Amino acid sequence: MKPHLSLLTLCLLLGACGSTAQRPDSGIQPPSSWQSPHTQNATRSHLQWWTQFGSPELDRLIEQARDGSYDLAAAIARVRQAQADTVIAGGSLLPEVKAGLNANRQKLLRGNGYSQLDADSSNKAVDYFDANLSATYEIDFWGGQRASRDSAQFGLQASEFDQATVELTLLSGVANSYAQALSLREQSRIAGLNLANAQNVLNLVQTRFDSGSATALELAQQKSLVAAQQRQLPLVQQQAQDALISLAALLGRPVQQLRLGAERFDQLSWPTIAAGVPSELLTRRPDIARAEAQLAAAQADVTVARAAMLPAVTLSAELGSGADRAADILRNPFYNLTAGLLAPVFNNGRLSAERDKATARQEELLENYRGAIINGFADVEKALNSIRGLDEQRQWQGEELNQAQTAFNIAQSRYEAGAEDLLTVLETQRTLYAAQDLNVQLRLSRLQASIALYKALGGGWQAL
Repeated sequence: MKPHLSLLTLCLLLGACGSTAQRPDSGIQPPSSWQSPHTQNATRSHLQWWTQFGSPELDRLIEQARDGSYDLAAAIARVRQAQADTVIAGGSLLPEVKAGLNANRQKLLRGNGYSQLDADSSNKAVDYFDANLSATYEIDFWGGQRASRDSAQFGLQASEFDQATVELTLLSGVANSYAQALSLREQSRIAGLNLANAQNVLNLVQTRFDSGSATALELAQQKSLVAAQQRQLPLVQQQAQDALISLAALLGRPVQQLRLGAERFDQLSWPTIAAGVPSELLTRRPDIARAEAQLAAAQADVTVARAAMLPAVTLSAELGSGADRAADILRNPFYNLTAGLLAPVFNNGRLSAERDKATARQEELLENYRGAIINGFADVEKALNSIRGLDEQRQWQGEELNQAQTAFNIAQSRYEAGAEDLLTVLETQRTLYAAQDLNVQLRLSRLQASIALYKALGGGWQAL
């Protein structure tokens, strides 16, 4: 029995010495720096990136999303499935041991019996008891079983990275929806103020019309403007409610259970974010890490498919005992050693097709990996470009808003004094409202650009 045990030990050692899968190479050389200008000495992003916007309400919503999101819960369940797959795939690397205990009774009901039956007419009932312990092991000469384990482990990593990607997408979605809800609340407030202002001007025109100082055309023009403002207000309120519904869905609850505080839109602030260098992005984005893990798993699957085309050697050992009486079950021990060789001879091209399929899958995932890297670079460049452009727009739009307010105040005062016609007042009203609305939209876009940059950089996530 010693030679068989030595062979089994050698096989186990061969399995333990298998080299681990190498990290896949994308063949893409990252650029040395970003094309879009950015602040080099900004504070590095960290895991809780959303806290940099200075909103306790947003912090609370983020925690609610983590606890209530069904998409995130599903991703966590997928990780548990991958963990179980890893255990299953690694099971064949060690011998499988089974124990059995059997009791058997044969009884002849009538007749004299026959040769295959232990019972006969003189002994119509026969009892038999046996116990056994067996071990089976397939020698992993070609590395297929190790590759299967590696594939499962890389699949587990891909599931963990997918969970991180789902969480990052969820949290950035919550931040975007919350900022949009506050901006629409602010737009609704501005629309209400402009409606009240338009009604005040209408009252003035009505007074001047009653006294004969204003024409019917001027009165109709101002009434039209008031109606337009009244139409705009429910539209903005509808959009604000839609944003709340979307936010509640991200939190995993109906909108009736969503409670927002009284935080103002202008209380949200955006941080200055360090983009780092492009080469760092490969370890900062979970979607790139997921694509890399999927590619590594596909490479291992190719090894599995190739190993299936080669002979397999199986060793088995059994230790058992049997008796006619239960009390004597351990008094007749025996052992049985078996070695088997199984090689594919004809399978109509199935195994080679499995290999070709695994190879093609590897090539597909290599292109996906390269695409994920390029798309990651593009996401960061677009976010940096948006931040630069929006900062420049907001600089000039602030001046635009100040001048629009000044022009309206002057036009209204001159109209009250009879030194200006209503057309000028109407134009300055429209210009002021458009400038106020654009100011809120640009501020929202700037907040969303910062959120997009955090997401493009991986949101503080770091590959271990």
